[in-house]
Amino acid sequence: MATELDSAEDSSASKIIFFFINLFLIGLCKQSSIFKLTNYGIIQKNQMEITCLMFNHHLLFVSLLIGFISVSFNATSLNQAKAAEKNDYATVIMYHRFGESRYPSTNVTIEQFESHLEFIRQGNYTVMPLIKIIEALKSGDEINDKTVAITIDDAYLSVYKEAWPRLQEYGYPFTIFIATDPVDNNLKNYMDWDQIRELQEGGVTIGSQTKSHPHMHRLSPIKIEQEIAISNRRFLEETGQYPMLFAYPYGEYSLDVVKAVKDAGFIAAFGQNSGVLYADDNMFELPRFAFNETYGSIDRLKLALDGKPLRVRDIIPQDMVLKNNPPSFGFTVDKSLTPINQLRCFSGEFGQLNVEILGPRAEIRLPGVLKGPRSRINCTMPAENGRWRWFGRQFLTN
Repeated sequence: MATELDSAEDSSASKIIFFFINLFLIGLCKQSSIFKLTNYGIIQKNQMEITCLMFNHHLLFVSLLIGFISVSFNATSLNQAKAAEKNDYATVIMYHRFGESRYPSTNVTIEQFESHLEFIRQGNYTVMPLIKIIEALKSGDEINDKTVAITIDDAYLSVYKEAWPRLQEYGYPFTIFIATDPVDNNLKNYMDWDQIRELQEGGVTIGSQTKSHPHMHRLSPIKIEQEIAISNRRFLEETGQYPMLFAYPYGEYSLDVVKAVKDAGFIAAFGQNSGVLYADDNMFELPRFAFNETYGSIDRLKLALDGKPLRVRDIIPQDMVLKNNPPSFGFTVDKSLTPINQLRCFSGEFGQLNVEILGPRAEIRLPGVLKGPRSRINCTMPAENGRWRWFGRQFLTN
């Protein structure tokens, strides 16, 4: 398969060849005009100059035409190369409440949710259980382009009464992440264990969101382990199994929290930073697109569902809990996606940020401190066919 470098070299070689052919033929034409001047006089010289001028114009047109064909061929080769990207990625979307207008920051209206489901059905999207996506990517299997998983955080009663019946109607699987204390304490507007078991029997994947839904990065290592261990025991007692998937409360975590989740036997964990997950991603820092009343438009849903991964590595800082503020934020983009001159990064506090491009490396410079307590930076880059690549990072200031 031709690479971008091969295409560029082919294009440059073609231009050089046509340049020297042009010079050679123009030289012949001028020699011919001098010969005619010597033997036939000034009138023949003018005629030959006109003939040469016409000839050169035709030659220029042919050169431009061939150059255009060469560029078009190279562009087609590039698009074909990008189109051959492995289908090892998926978009995960997340919700909390449904039809609970008192909580607009975590709620979607029923009308919004129904429009989301209908848009997914009418579009060229594949809805898969999140656990199946993770298992496929970890085993190296490909999945369909535009695959999506639906997740819901917290065991609010509106999930059971409003979301689940509509998801059943569309035949869409979903995963719910539950903190066990609100259920054990019979808090108002939360599901009970009987309802959760009913979801489980109906094919819903049950994931963990700890015992009490704390800010985990503020806890001691012992408290972190207790939050996970006690909730896992309650899941085993009430559902007959340990959860395999984990969602960080508030999307917050530190390196110590990530280690504790790994050690507890989970196979993947999710934050609340925008992005598209992929096989080589860190399986314990996976992204999700969050939706609520304010950020719940169909346009935003389409951007998320049509998204592709911005494949990065060597991310600094490694820990989202900042030791230095503002952070020196940077990452290296996978070589298959270079050049990265169209990469753009944005902050909710500062808008578009200054991005310094150093080959495949992007260094993002912030003009001031992040005020937090949670601050997000989203980076995007155009993909083919009007789609966008996403990479998001959340930082914690306290």
